[in-house]
Amino acid sequence: MLNHPWIVYTTAFLSVRIDRARNAPTRGASAVEWVIITAIIAGVALGLATLIQTLVTQKQDDISTQFGNSGGGGGGGGGDQGGGEP
Repeated sequence: MLNHPWIVYTTAFLSVRIDRARNAPTRGASAVEWVIITAIIAGVALGLATLIQTLVTQKQDDISTQFGNSGGGGGGGGGDQGGGEP
């Protein structure tokens, strides 16, 4: 009686459905874990980008201030640096 084709089919069908039901939450949990990990990585990357931008802007302002207070520039190759025509 247990070897009837419908019983074998139903048993196989139900075993596949039970296996899917057992593994489905794991797959969903895995997807949620990937989303969380991706969000953490994106947050860290955004934080680092902001930090780098701030540091570069500060250094740019320092350099700009130093050039502004230097009092005249680098000479530029003209003027009376000797050896040329008066």
